[in-house]
Amino acid sequence: MQVCQTNQQGRATAEALDAGSQSSPRSLPASAMTLFSFVGAMLIAASSSAVTPLYHLYQASMHLTPFWITIVFSSYVASLLAALLTVGGLSDYVGRRPVILAALLLNAAAMILFSEARDVGQLILARVVQGLCVGVGTTALGAAILDTNRARGPLLNSVTAFLGMTAGSLGAAALITFASDPLHRVYEVLLGLTVLMIALLYVMPESSTRKAGALASLRPHVRVPPQSRAILARLTPVNVAGWALGGLYLSLMPTVVATTMRVASPWVGGVVVAALMLTAAVAVATFRDWPARRLLLIGTSTLGLGVAVSMIGIQQQQVVALFAGTVIAGVGFGSTFSGTLRALLPTAEPHQRAGLLSAFYLQSYLSFAVPALIAGLSVPQIGLSTTAYLYGAVIILLAFISMMASLWTDR
Repeated sequence: MQVCQTNQQGRATAEALDAGSQSSPRSLPASAMTLFSFVGAMLIAASSSAVTPLYHLYQASMHLTPFWITIVFSSYVASLLAALLTVGGLSDYVGRRPVILAALLLNAAAMILFSEARDVGQLILARVVQGLCVGVGTTALGAAILDTNRARGPLLNSVTAFLGMTAGSLGAAALITFASDPLHRVYEVLLGLTVLMIALLYVMPESSTRKAGALASLRPHVRVPPQSRAILARLTPVNVAGWALGGLYLSLMPTVVATTMRVASPWVGGVVVAALMLTAAVAVATFRDWPARRLLLIGTSTLGLGVAVSMIGIQQQQVVALFAGTVIAGVGFGSTFSGTLRALLPTAEPHQRAGLLSAFYLQSYLSFAVPALIAGLSVPQIGLSTTAYLYGAVIILLAFISMMASLWTDR
């Protein structure tokens, strides 16, 4: 997911906000840009997750194996990561609106490519363009939210990706179930919304002024400060576990539901994916005032328990158990994400945070893609069910290791 918005916090000054607002073609309050950026970030996240319920249809129409599904997913993550590490901070130098416009144009292009995709190569191309859109857009939109609403900006940025992916999964599943020609209809709806956002951007106020250094900002900067290395190492197991769980749900879970559990309705797969993301968003918002230690202990325990219940549901072919385990795991996903950032960021000095966040996102998105890719490679050898069980067992083990490490450190 698209959580990288937080690396823009505190970058824009009040003076820049006032100056940027005056440059708008129409005089609108800063709150209009807050709402626009929040909706825009949700739209980009929704567009990225709307593909997930469609994977089973692509498998049938393009004769794809689970391996190729994970290749498609991994290509999205790779391009997203490349964009994050290069143009992630560009809006600090050229302004928010130009970068947001570029992201929306990329999203429109991705929707057209998806709608016209006829083979796996075209599907990969569409996913690559979409990854670039997410990497370009989420940082600029997140920064605009923080520019225009310092009080609620961090909370809004923490939940936009989860809420957007929930809406995308549910919306796509509904169109698959109730609308004709879902392989086109889903993207036509998202393209229409994207065009609307491009039109609305024209009247939005700019929230940041231009400054020199745009070319230099394109150089990737990944560095873990010495004082942050120990805590990052301690948090790595649960960070990997949480993001790997997200990768499993967004790449293979609809296929698991349809194939292993023999559930014909694509609606079920979409609802299961949406349940994970929605519960994570609720957990982030509900526990936002909790200390990092409590978040991590609650998160690691519920993450492991939820995955265990989900695996039992898959083995017993019980959708209710899978859904219950997903909700429990979603609490763990949101709690560990919030707790990890809350524990990690204070260890870095202000001038070190960009490099630390880049390292954190690099680890996170690799955890998002690599385990899913390994799972796709494993399916032909050991089967989809066994792959899912082993995947879940590794996540439970990593969560347990991190929980023990937290308890040992506290002691």
